[in-house]
Amino acid sequence: MYKIGVDLGGTNISVGVVNDNYDIVGKGSVPTNAIRPAEDIFDDIKKAIDIALDDAGLSMDDISTVGVGTPGSVNNDTGYIEYANNLGFNMVPATEMLESRIGKPCFFANDASCAALGELYAGAGAGCKNLIAVTLGTGVGSGIVIDGKLFRGANFTGGEIGHTVINVNGVPCNCGRNGCWESYASATALINQTKEAMEKNPESKMWNCAGGKIEAVNGRTAFDAMRMGDKAAKEVVDKYIYFVAVGVINIVNIFQPDVLCIGGGICNEGETLLAPIREYCEKERYSKYAKKQTVICKAKLGNDAGIIGAAMLGQ
Repeated sequence: MYKIGVDLGGTNISVGVVNDNYDIVGKGSVPTNAIRPAEDIFDDIKKAIDIALDDAGLSMDDISTVGVGTPGSVNNDTGYIEYANNLGFNMVPATEMLESRIGKPCFFANDASCAALGELYAGAGAGCKNLIAVTLGTGVGSGIVIDGKLFRGANFTGGEIGHTVINVNGVPCNCGRNGCWESYASATALINQTKEAMEKNPESKMWNCAGGKIEAVNGRTAFDAMRMGDKAAKEVVDKYIYFVAVGVINIVNIFQPDVLCIGGGICNEGETLLAPIREYCEKERYSKYAKKQTVICKAKLGNDAGIIGAAMLGQ
């Protein structure tokens, strides 16, 4: 039997049909067009599932379960998506709504948790039991797997590592706190840090990398200029990597996972990003003398992690 994984995003609904080897054998996608009524979005989840089944040459009779990764908080006792602000969801009876449309057992979890589960089964953490996946994107997403099971917390909203504070009274975060890791380590934060440095250094090569337009700055700008020998860009990169590393070592010292994998577009920098993070963690880890240490690496599955992880929710 096959399983279906759904990545319900604010922009697209992406679906994959997953086999027993964790391969995606069929895909489907439709626009989310949020914010609109949940009923309409769930109709389109069914549509995307049908597209993926057709792509795989299968029918719903071949499917055992369907899992969905969604933004926001999911109450697994009730089957409700209690809150997802970028979808406009508030107390949506998600399990009931999807099961009534497809006639198969359905399971829901936070999208970052699904990405972690996908990396555990088929990616950077294959073969291990304890993994934490961090995504450096618009914010800082995180998923925690302990002893092979998702950690969700007493109210199913656990694991928001991006909203742990690394700088008391620091930069305001959109969650309402100040100094959150997300405010320093996300791709959004890096872009803001790059723009600030460019304004202070009008001669910087970062301007060339951005085509002379500060609004064109992205997560690569400072890294690209650093490789061109730009001093100001190197300062941006070094400071950003330090911020990321501070949060990473906090995670390692709290959880001591087998694997901590980092995803998001910035991870395309590879060892330029990861090597100094490991070096910092080597100095700051509490487990200085343990024979086994957390492997810090790049996530492997990219956008497929959430789909594969969602498909495994029924395990």
